[in-house]
Amino acid sequence: MTVTLDAAFFARLSRLRLAMGHKASMNLTGDRKSTQKGSSTEFSDFREYMPGDDIRRIDWNAYGRLDRLYVKEYMEEKEVIVSILIDTSASMDYGIHKKSERACMLAAAFAYMGLNNMDRVMLYDMRQMQQPFAAGGGKRALPKIVDWLSQRTFDKRADVGEAVRQLPANGPGMTLIISDFLQESFIDSGQEQEAARKILRFLEYRRQRAAFLHVLAGEELSAGLSAELTGTRNLIDMEEKSTLRLTLDTASIRVYEQAVQEFLSGLRQECARKGAFHAVCSTETDIYQQIFQELRKLYDF
Repeated sequence: MTVTLDAAFFARLSRLRLAMGHKASMNLTGDRKSTQKGSSTEFSDFREYMPGDDIRRIDWNAYGRLDRLYVKEYMEEKEVIVSILIDTSASMDYGIHKKSERACMLAAAFAYMGLNNMDRVMLYDMRQMQQPFAAGGGKRALPKIVDWLSQRTFDKRADVGEAVRQLPANGPGMTLIISDFLQESFIDSGQEQEAARKILRFLEYRRQRAAFLHVLAGEELSAGLSAELTGTRNLIDMEEKSTLRLTLDTASIRVYEQAVQEFLSGLRQECARKGAFHAVCSTETDIYQQIFQELRKLYDF
């Protein structure tokens, strides 16, 4: 997977900062200001160890009791964790302009925003949740993130809900889910809101600001855009490899597009109820317009 974004794009990103939507877990080494009081040596809390943490912070007494690694945090040293989950299922590799490429561009952009403000960025491949990529230390880590994204493969299946439930408890932060959400639990009639509700409840419990970046190909949003989809066609499920033979005419395309809008509306409404962010990220939209206009509500200015 190739991630192609130029220096001018990242220069503009430098002026943006993710809006966390809460007051806790701020890192004074960056541009964010802490609302908590206390010296840098005042103990605050424990959290699970993550790759890249200073091993000197590990509480070995806790390890002896619990057989798990925890690190100590202090009042003025708690970091914002930006978790970015990327759906790497086979359905994401679809489109004249592939959804997988747009997903990686979005992940690179938001990772850079976090790094530029000295947040800790955790990148997750939904099919390999136990192997996250941890990045910190500012925007100099961007090349490593781009390299990691370039190594992603999009095949088989991924379960969005199960991936979210595997997130470690790292304190308040932001979780961005980049997916087409094309799995049975979301697309079954009337079920998309319940599937989203479970994810949002979990993230709310974990004190996360949640964002659903809903990546869809232009021809998925409007089947009429693709002349190849009209007439009698064999539709092949990219994940199950099953085949369905259909005849698509103007009327059936209209029914399909109405169903897509109902699907999107259900997710949008559930996110709104929970104070979460939802945006459709079409592969037909210019990436500059998407980042700097359509996703503006995610940023502090």
